[in-house]
Amino acid sequence: MTVAIIDYRAGNLTSVKLAFDALGQKAEITDAPERILAADRVVFPGVGAAGAAMRHLQSLALAPVLREVVRRGTPFLGICLGTQIILEHSEEDGGVDTLGLVPGKVIRFMPTNPYDKVPHMGWNRVTLRQPHPLFDGVDEGTEFYFVHSYYPVPARPGDVLATTDYAGVGFAAALACDNLVATQFHPEKSGKAGLRLLENFCRWQPASKEQTC
Repeated sequence: MTVAIIDYRAGNLTSVKLAFDALGQKAEITDAPERILAADRVVFPGVGAAGAAMRHLQSLALAPVLREVVRRGTPFLGICLGTQIILEHSEEDGGVDTLGLVPGKVIRFMPTNPYDKVPHMGWNRVTLRQPHPLFDGVDEGTEFYFVHSYYPVPARPGDVLATTDYAGVGFAAALACDNLVATQFHPEKSGKAGLRLLENFCRWQPASKEQTC
């Protein structure tokens, strides 16, 4: 099995690859459309800004490739910015249209408490809202590591897989729709629980043959 980690000229690519290496999974960092389309699993890792990410995806001609990956039914994992980029629009960088794989938008934290800093950086307890193979063997209420200033707001409640709270906002910490899953937190930075989640992703066989989100 091969995992393609999308090289979009940003993001924590190496740390994600090292996490898969630790699991004994073959993973490669690539921007080659043919390699991405041939992979058994595709991961869009995330550190950076939505505007720059979309510009790089367009210049590398990868936006239609990612849409095709998901349409085919290939298991797809978005991480942090990779979660935000799958929605339709982000407030970041003055407003950016994103991939539109899942209905919804991304908005900025606007805390009223001065102790709630932006970006949100640290460990937060995650509450599962519906069962999913991605969280098999992960205890309810496990903490995962977050680093972000914006958060996803999916249009359909049924796409919310797990939630957490920060700055007076309860928001989607994980999304799921057909062959697509995404986490606002960083599993590769979340210790044993994060590795278990990535291992589950490698084992996961979505029931749907094609994405219908």
